[in-house]
Amino acid sequence: MTEAVIFDLDGTLLNTCDDLGAALNHTLSLHGFAQVAKERYSPAISNGVKALLEVGFGTELEKLDQALLRQQVLDHYAQNIAVHSHCFDGVNALLEGLESKGISVAIMTNKPTFLTLPLLTKIPELAHIQVIVCGDTLDEAKPSPKPLLHAAAQLKVDARNCVYVGDAERDIQAACAAEMRSVTALWGYIPSKSIALSWGADLNLTNPEALLKHI
Repeated sequence: MTEAVIFDLDGTLLNTCDDLGAALNHTLSLHGFAQVAKERYSPAISNGVKALLEVGFGTELEKLDQALLRQQVLDHYAQNIAVHSHCFDGVNALLEGLESKGISVAIMTNKPTFLTLPLLTKIPELAHIQVIVCGDTLDEAKPSPKPLLHAAAQLKVDARNCVYVGDAERDIQAACAAEMRSVTALWGYIPSKSIALSWGADLNLTNPEALLKHI
């Protein structure tokens, strides 16, 4: 019995690709590097700032001050956090469908609190979600199951009655470790469909609304 659905944020509920890509390209321009096209940076987004820097700077990254570069990306992103970001098509219908079924909803993201909370204030469709667990809420982040178990506890729901939806391998690993049903968001920032299917999620869905048929 499904009592709650917990969602990853970037690449699952929200399409934040253009804002994060803009932060990367801004940093690249500061250091005289060429801009990176969307098709190159988008698969890296769910893996954090370091993965973005690796895409942008390539083999030159190890020669540079990575802490500085990371901060420059984060600063630009924080100042322009929701210029282009929006919910993926079908997310609002999914959330409304879950509410109509009496199923609780939460967000568990590895994004840090100082970015997550300001971003969510800019997205009206997500404003009603009360339980939000970030990458720095606890002492461990995904793929550790701890944040997911914490989210379930906040919802007052047994973890085994939860579904976790995400678009990265660590999302599926965390769900499995937490004994939650796992769903890969194939509409997100997956490296490729074949790779995503190899993660072994319980469900692999191509659009958000499809989840309602499996609840």
